[in-house]
Amino acid sequence: MGGGKPQMPGSSLPKLSAGPVGQQIHSIYKGRLAQFASNGQYSSQNLQAAMYEGRASGDESVKLQVYSPPNQARPTFKEATSHDFTDTHVGASFGPSWSTHWIRISLKVPQQLQRKEHLEFHWDADNEGLIWTEDGEPLQGLTGGGERIEWVLPDSFRDGKSHTFYIEMACNVMFGNAMGDIIQPPNPNRYYQLKLADIVAVNLEARALFVDFWIIGDAAREFPEDSWEEHQALQICNEIMDTFINGRGKQDSILQGREIARKYIGNVDSAKVYDSENVPHVYAIGHCHIDTSWLWPWAETKRKIARSWSNQCDLMDRYPEHRFTCSQAQQYKWLETLYPKLFDRVKSKIKEGTFQTIGGSWVEHDTNLPSGESLVRQFLYGQRYFESRFGERCKTFWLPDTFGYSSQLPQLCRLAGMGRFFTQKLSWNNINVFPHTTFSWVSLDGSQVLCHMAPDETYTAEAHFGDVNRSISQHKSLDQDNTGLLVFGKGDGGGGPTFEMLEKLRRCRGLSDKTGRLPRVKMGDSVDDYFAMLEKKAEDGTEFVTWYGELYLELHRGTYTSQANNKRNNRQSEVILHDIEYLATVATLKDSNYRYPKKEIDDIWEDVLLCQFHDTLPGSCIEMVYRDSDELYAKVFKAGEKLLQGAMSALGFNSTTAHKSELKAVNTLPWWRAEIAKVPDSQEYALVSGGPGISNVKTLSGISKSTASIGQLEDGVFQLSNEHFGVTVENGTITSLVDLFEDRELIPKGQKANQLVIFDDKPLYWQAWDVEVYHTRSRQELPPSKSYIVEKGPHIVSLCTEHRISEDSWIKTTISLAASIEGQPSYIAMSSEVEWHETMKFLKVEFPVDISNTQASYETQYGIVRRPTHYNTSWDMAKFEVCCHRWADLSEAGYGVSILNDSKYGFATAGNLMRLSLLRAPKAPDAHADMGRHHIRYAILPHSGPLDHRTVRTARNFNHPFKLFHGPSAPDRSASLLNSVQLTGSPALILDAIKRGEDDEDVSQGELPTRKGQSIILRIYESLGGKARGNICVDEDVLEVKKIEKVNLLEDDGEEVVFEKGKCRIELRAFEVATFRLQL
Repeated sequence: MGGGKPQMPGSSLPKLSAGPVGQQIHSIYKGRLAQFASNGQYSSQNLQAAMYEGRASGDESVKLQVYSPPNQARPTFKEATSHDFTDTHVGASFGPSWSTHWIRISLKVPQQLQRKEHLEFHWDADNEGLIWTEDGEPLQGLTGGGERIEWVLPDSFRDGKSHTFYIEMACNVMFGNAMGDIIQPPNPNRYYQLKLADIVAVNLEARALFVDFWIIGDAAREFPEDSWEEHQALQICNEIMDTFINGRGKQDSILQGREIARKYIGNVDSAKVYDSENVPHVYAIGHCHIDTSWLWPWAETKRKIARSWSNQCDLMDRYPEHRFTCSQAQQYKWLETLYPKLFDRVKSKIKEGTFQTIGGSWVEHDTNLPSGESLVRQFLYGQRYFESRFGERCKTFWLPDTFGYSSQLPQLCRLAGMGRFFTQKLSWNNINVFPHTTFSWVSLDGSQVLCHMAPDETYTAEAHFGDVNRSISQHKSLDQDNTGLLVFGKGDGGGGPTFEMLEKLRRCRGLSDKTGRLPRVKMGDSVDDYFAMLEKKAEDGTEFVTWYGELYLELHRGTYTSQANNKRNNRQSEVILHDIEYLATVATLKDSNYRYPKKEIDDIWEDVLLCQFHDTLPGSCIEMVYRDSDELYAKVFKAGEKLLQGAMSALGFNSTTAHKSELKAVNTLPWWRAEIAKVPDSQEYALVSGGPGISNVKTLSGISKSTASIGQLEDGVFQLSNEHFGVTVENGTITSLVDLFEDRELIPKGQKANQLVIFDDKPLYWQAWDVEVYHTRSRQELPPSKSYIVEKGPHIVSLCTEHRISEDSWIKTTISLAASIEGQPSYIAMSSEVEWHETMKFLKVEFPVDISNTQASYETQYGIVRRPTHYNTSWDMAKFEVCCHRWADLSEAGYGVSILNDSKYGFATAGNLMRLSLLRAPKAPDAHADMGRHHIRYAILPHSGPLDHRTVRTARNFNHPFKLFHGPSAPDRSASLLNSVQLTGSPALILDAIKRGEDDEDVSQGELPTRKGQSIILRIYESLGGKARGNICVDEDVLEVKKIEKVNLLEDDGEEVVFEKGKCRIELRAFEVATFRLQL
């Protein structure tokens, strides 16, 4: 029949339902994923059961022998292998802590494994180790405890013959030898059992599927549940599991599982995954942060470097996309010295561009505590090492783990050739969240560096799915830039990236390209490439936000005080190096036979810079480290004293009494000064005065005029006075301090200065690192036991007060007042001897003053930091304990008070109460931290008028005593040379260092091209915060200067400045650091 309607095509959906289909219970199917690859109760049935195709162990395949060096010695390969070895076996224990055991392994691959695709040797003794070839080449590090236990066997081992190699076993784990909590003191008797020594045939497809499933499973767990990408990931994972189960875990099911995974992540089996043109947002760089000392000593660090860096060289051979960066010139030098073959291997990788140097400093140093000149030398020695060994300097300052960042670092970085800075430590703040990721960090003088803080907030990322995701999701500067740096690899105790991390990143990239949603990660670029991209954005108009001044870490404030004697050694080392360089420079000008001791000075500086590592100097290492640093400092002082005597001798002086010789002094500071000092080996006093160089010494014996006096007013109450001050001391505390010139009382009524107080000191976790804001609630005043007069004047008066802190601890504090000297500020000096045996206590000394200001001033390197004295905001309150150098000051209009010190760094000012931190007593990681004898000097320096050069100079005088000697009474060429270069003009200008040029032909050690002739380097800075003008003045009758250049910290050729008639006019901006080369 015609005229009917056309028939509609039929539906492909079956007409009748085949049966009920339920909706997946999302949480159950997601929970199921844990069954597939875990080592739990299903491991015999899941993917773990398919990971290995065969295994061989026992003496026939793996014969083990051991040599155990005595007394915790760490012999070289040659020394160790020269000894007899005895049989050992799996199950044997090795120890105690810190000991070394050399294992000789004779390995024979059995016939049934010889044709397997991939063979590895698996070794696990739960401790660290290093594999060596039979002829002494270090190959690869081992971590233990299930991590990095594999070594890929060479194909040459498949010949059925016996092959020998060695494992140098270190009886420590990655984080030392603590039991349980890693920051507790190490257990000295820890033993390690050898669990595994097997030849293993690895199923590479199963291992690859393991990583596929890991990353897709992370997508199922971490993508939002309302996203299709999360749902698809869950379906893919369950399909892989079903396929594996239905295929009974055989190889075909594994291969099918990998095909299923490719639907979500694509082909990820090679570095080609990174070849797509899609724009990346996350730039991944391998890194291995090795603390130069922390929970292990320097001797172990040297081995950690070899273990870690050999691993990375091996990974670079296997993964062409792998780029690895490491800082710290000291670590490279150790490798060069101790592992020359491995150093050559690293050097070849650096040349290829896969192993990348970074940082530009000698170590990853603390930046709060070292002096300005120490920071300069960190860069000078670091950059010179990198340039001399690898042909180029670093462009990026790399400091991910230091406990706060000094306000002058941007300026010093720029002067050292680095305009970029990487860190992440401010993510540890425990009060406020730092608001930026990528920003311009501005120094006190206005210099800036481009700073990037890893958005993932770690420098030891595991390269997980979440690490890639957080590199954008936690980025705080997306308004300016939508890229982040992902720094991954095992760290702190070394190790670096693992093959699993590189495999995970391949899959993350494949997932981003195939499916999306995850930020796209890229491998193959350097940190410098990343910063160059940011700089290009700035050049093209992107305005990065700015942060002015210090990057204060709101954590680890106790590190300004912990390990007090270590900090004292640092300060004294800096002083002696300053003096050596000044005197040795002058000695080379006087005596052509005197050789400037450049190598010896370099050795001392390198030792001091090593001790400024960011756990060593702050005081957060184990006890072994401080035993080592004590020995190193003793070596520094011994060598330094020898160099001082050598320079003094070349100048015609000696420190021993000579017949008919006159007592003289050398002033190593660049201004006139005077003080009353005790004559060595005598009870007499002398007035020492003079400008730079030789000063006059006038003995005061027989002079009876009472210029300083002391008297007892009543029991426990004493009056000390000179022309400037009247001081009332009651039971060891200052209850009245009157400026007689100004007729002004400085101590508020009813309050007490020089009051010793002790606090309970139990931070939330990090004992040696932290002091918490609540510690002030436990304040207790130390009561005195007795006070007595020590010196009655007339030149110096002093009063000693003894305090009993506890049954085991005491303190004797001597308050001294010297006679006033015209033209010199007068101050009240305190000298304390402390026997300290406390537990989790904090000792401070208080100075309430009748001064009002919402800000206090603190000396920092090459400048002043002003911080709040109030708690208006959480940012203000967070600075309840801060760092200072030689002085802290609280001033108001017309008057102020400075507190000076000779070796302390912790301070607090709350309202008008100033507190100098003296000693702590943490019990982790060093159970005996700060226990024993201490000597402390500090002083109160009241001053009329504002904070100015008087405080800056007096604090330096306090730290740089005159050097007394016996010598000829008539000035000679030495006297003229010692003050032949002077700085005049604004008193805010400080001549901080005088030294010889690094590459002068008579000084150079040959590591870099020499410079003809002789030169003198001057480091000058503006100290008060304003533009300052002055003159470099040269006595042309004594010293012939051809020209003067303004150079950078590295002493590169700079801009020649006008030098006429013995004068060079200079102008420095506020807090500017300037270096000048005087070419002779």
